[in-house]
Amino acid sequence: MTSTQARRSDATRAAILSAARERFAAEGYDRATIRAIAAVAGIDPSMVMRYFGSKEGLFAAAAHFDLRLPDLTMLPREEVGRALVAHFLERWEGDDALQALLRAGVTSDDAAERMRSIFIEQLVPAVTALGGAGDPHVRAGLAATQVLGFALCRYVLGWPEVTGMDRERVLASLGPTVQRYLTED
Repeated sequence: MTSTQARRSDATRAAILSAARERFAAEGYDRATIRAIAAVAGIDPSMVMRYFGSKEGLFAAAAHFDLRLPDLTMLPREEVGRALVAHFLERWEGDDALQALLRAGVTSDDAAERMRSIFIEQLVPAVTALGGAGDPHVRAGLAATQVLGFALCRYVLGWPEVTGMDRERVLASLGPTVQRYLTED
């Protein structure tokens, strides 16, 4: 493969992933189709299959998501809950991929499993690093209930009272609860 072909291949792959994230975010996993994704990407549907093999393979690639969690151990212990909520607010508002994964997770067992694995693989180690008593898997799971539940109500369901909250109010409301899950016994 020449460097020109490799660049075209990378560009095609990127276009497919971008289109997939858009369609999965707008329609959820079940309703998004390979044809619609290919149309948004401006390619033939067979190319999607060539690159990703299946809708599941495409979703897994499109939903590859690094939460880019901050090193909570570098913060004063009493600020970790608020910092984690602030981080998730930025992630939800700055990248449609996480919203797409959440929407898809509501309608698809595969997508729900992908969301679980992302949070287990990335949040549990961050909670473990904080130390403290109690099972870090349970503590991470409880923290996830807050950020995922909030995201569902704000970004998917559009609950007016939640969508209308400004950043400071969100941090003041969710931060203490997440703090308790992360640091208390």
